[in-house]
Amino acid sequence: MGWIRAAALSELSDGAVLGVEVAGRRIALARVDGEVYAISDVCSHRDFPLSVGEVDAGECTITCEWHGAAFSLRTGEPLCPPAFRPVPVFPARIEGADVMVEVE
Repeated sequence: MGWIRAAALSELSDGAVLGVEVAGRRIALARVDGEVYAISDVCSHRDFPLSVGEVDAGECTITCEWHGAAFSLRTGEPLCPPAFRPVPVFPARIEGADVMVEVE
């Protein structure tokens, strides 16, 4: 499929997370220090949306609001229980005024 527009950059302030659907996939977009990250919007522990969680800009992580599982925004790896399985990450970039995500 390639690169697809996921959101307007203006919808995603620094330190924030936004849930979107891209090519039928639920994706959480996060912006940390001007960089954008795209991670599956489904916690691998209990299928809860990560987009309602909290971004830690210093650690570049997102924490699921339901049970506190934290994931690396860079790799999708779980950093603490109760999650043990990683979540998919997708290449993301800023292109003009848009956030673009690459999906296959």
